[in-house]
Amino acid sequence: MAHIFQINISPGGVPKFAVRCAEVTPLGLVGDAHHNVKVHGGVRRALCLYSLEHLLALQAEGHPIFPGATGENLTLTGLPWDVLTPGARLRLGVDVRIEITGYTAPCPKIIEAFADGEIRRMSQEAYPGWSRLYAQVLTPGLIGVGDPVRLESAES
Repeated sequence: MAHIFQINISPGGVPKFAVRCAEVTPLGLVGDAHHNVKVHGGVRRALCLYSLEHLLALQAEGHPIFPGATGENLTLTGLPWDVLTPGARLRLGVDVRIEITGYTAPCPKIIEAFADGEIRRMSQEAYPGWSRLYAQVLTPGLIGVGDPVRLESAES
């Protein structure tokens, strides 16, 4: 079953650090902030998501990446990442609902998470299906590590 593997926040910058639970608001996780609000954050980029399976595959390639290293708020596991495209909706835990709004561009600030600084390894253009995802919050609420994640139809 798909679930939240890790929840990550920081006062700005990377890495983001693990917390057990968080309040999700229309602007993201309480306690999380961004240094560059022109690129990160806001209603349409309230949350950044990434796949645990992709992180493990990148580690197997030799990259020193770990959950939170590239600034994702939620490290999720058990989801078919290739179907998480803009417009897809997820339910996190009991109440929280989000909608994928786009793909993130790799930022130079995440360079330390990649062997030889190869941040393009997370680029949707260079490696389709390997990008982190931005999401907007449709229904705020509380989430915790281990909470189930369900893919919903866009009409839900």
